[in-house]
Amino acid sequence: MTFSRYTGKAWDRHFFPRLSKLEVDQLPKDDALIVLPVGAVEQHGPHMPVFTDTLISEVLLTEAFHQLPDDANIWLLPAIPYGKSTEHLGHPGTITLSATTLMAVVMDIAKSLTRSGFQKLVLVNSHGGNTDLLNMMAREIRIETGLAVFRLDPGGLGGADEWITPLEKQAGIHAGDMETSLVMSAVPHWVHMEAAPTEFPNYPSSRYLGLRNRAFAWVMDDLSHSGISGDATQATIQKGEAMTASYGAMIAEALLEFQAFDMKSLKQYR
Repeated sequence: MTFSRYTGKAWDRHFFPRLSKLEVDQLPKDDALIVLPVGAVEQHGPHMPVFTDTLISEVLLTEAFHQLPDDANIWLLPAIPYGKSTEHLGHPGTITLSATTLMAVVMDIAKSLTRSGFQKLVLVNSHGGNTDLLNMMAREIRIETGLAVFRLDPGGLGGADEWITPLEKQAGIHAGDMETSLVMSAVPHWVHMEAAPTEFPNYPSSRYLGLRNRAFAWVMDDLSHSGISGDATQATIQKGEAMTASYGAMIAEALLEFQAFDMKSLKQYR
């Protein structure tokens, strides 16, 4: 299943920029959901492209839109290809925005959508370094624009659990089995498996210092010599294809729930 950009339902039917001014104006705005992917251009070890995170978001969203109803009023924006990747600075190929720049870009996009009458936005993130910033910005956008703002990090949905080891699930946070498999299945000639490393940092097992607790700040040079955390040697095209289908189904389900959700339903009126 080789990925082809700008082909498939996501791009032929649901790609927002393909619409004319008149078509955008005529879209029903009350339940339209705009999808903004936010990725990164950063090092992913000696074997993977620096475009990995943004590519993965495009691949998974392409699959998700394939699984949506044809008439779903859900529209895909071009990905913001650069993210907050300061933790990878010093590694060749890493291009990062500052936190303030990325915050401003995301806010400006949201304000522009509001001016066109849209009411719902989902920020889909494919880079761990963006997570905290986008969580904060979702609320700031809500306050500033009135948009209903949703957040989705596909990597946290568990779509790869069936195909990776417990150690990979716990500590394979960057350029390991999962990401390598996904890119291999999409653009195999972009992956250099002969250079694929295995490196798991010695994460503390402490209740308070565990990796997932985010109890201490780190940059990649604190964790790894190779620039990865995981076992890239275990990656296969077949696993990548299965993961893509799994993530795609969950993303499609989430997008439909976001589209149908009414913020007013949260408050119990008297």
